Amino acid sequence: MNSALSPTSMRGSNHVGMRQFNERIVLQAIRHHGAIPKADLARLTQLSTQTVGIIVGRLLDDGLLVKQARVRGKIGQPSVPLSLNPQGAFSVGIQVGRRNLELLVADFCGQPVERLEVLYDYPNPDVLFQSIAHGLQTLQERMGDLWTRTVGVGLTAPLSLHKWADLIGGEAAQALARWETIDLSAEVQRLTDLPVVFSKDTTAACVAELLQGQGRVVSSFLYVFVGTFIGGGLVLSGHIMNGERGNAGAIGSLPVGLAQFPSRSVGPDTPLQLLQTASGWQLEQALIAAGHNPLLIHQDGIMDAAYDAFTGPWITNASQALAMTVASSSALLDLDAVVMDGSLGAPLMTALMSATQAALSGYRFDGMHQPLLLTGQVGAHARALGGALLPLHSQFFPDKDIFLKQDAV
Repeated sequence: MNSALSPTSMRGSNHVGMRQFNERIVLQAIRHHGAIPKADLARLTQLSTQTVGIIVGRLLDDGLLVKQARVRGKIGQPSVPLSLNPQGAFSVGIQVGRRNLELLVADFCGQPVERLEVLYDYPNPDVLFQSIAHGLQTLQERMGDLWTRTVGVGLTAPLSLHKWADLIGGEAAQALARWETIDLSAEVQRLTDLPVVFSKDTTAACVAELLQGQGRVVSSFLYVFVGTFIGGGLVLSGHIMNGERGNAGAIGSLPVGLAQFPSRSVGPDTPLQLLQTASGWQLEQALIAAGHNPLLIHQDGIMDAAYDAFTGPWITNASQALAMTVASSSALLDLDAVVMDGSLGAPLMTALMSATQAALSGYRFDGMHQPLLLTGQVGAHARALGGALLPLHSQFFPDKDIFLKQDAV
């Protein structure tokens, strides 16, 4: 059981002046437990029946809750379960990625209802901001009157976009270098009247998994997201951990095979990082060199036999590096599981998961707990969905600091 979902953690207060907090506690209880009558809400939150009745009345008036059909057949009066109203509020997630821009609208239950995607070779600032402005306008038109219930924008991107220039090189390097002087959050805020909040993209994906995926049943896990570049997040006892410098869960920087190199100096023998071994980027480059479309890595067709010469070596190298990551993390953290997800094609992710599980048999877990290796439940849109969840949780649920403050690019 996730400790974040325990009755104690959802306990409210009957004191005067706690209206907003108690409303958040009630909403949180309903979000975790589903449709529930007022009497059960009072027992779960340890608020008085009168307090719950007043709060429920306000939330119904605000359109945040809806009444379900009466439940009959039990002792006493028929009960009326209450549930979140999916159309009670909406929020927008904007994910700026290496190969794509994604805009997603989530409803009050955290489910995607609208989505747009723009593909590109690299995030050119001029084109990107035009695409975001056009995307927001398109979403507003699609939503119609419901757009008035949109409460904010959650913006996600890798930290320090300009640092990609050295890795990517070529024509894209000059455009990417411009990001060093661009305040992404401020520029997006100029494009909308909605409040904009920022989160690192892999942290956003991790939160989406925490709230909408495996995190509903797994309390502590290392989250691994395999996209064009690999990244991760860390959840301990149901809470996102970032650390004072944002390094917690930054698995992309993990050295791979460090013990094989006796020299500690930086040079040609310096061990590669996980980012350079298990990212989709390496597979993309192999495809490009052979004249193929690099976006194949996000499509099911990448597992066709014609691409075995590219996928086979990549899966082998990536799975070995990921197995080492799992083993190393287990020695430092008490984890229930390692959850793997990504934006790669589903068959490729399945093959990578299987190879990683097999590679784990080569590691000893004597003296420590071996975490389960689980498939993420949110999928390729986790980063945008996590961004969309941020405004909802900051405004309506008690754990409003679920995304710790981070600096934008």
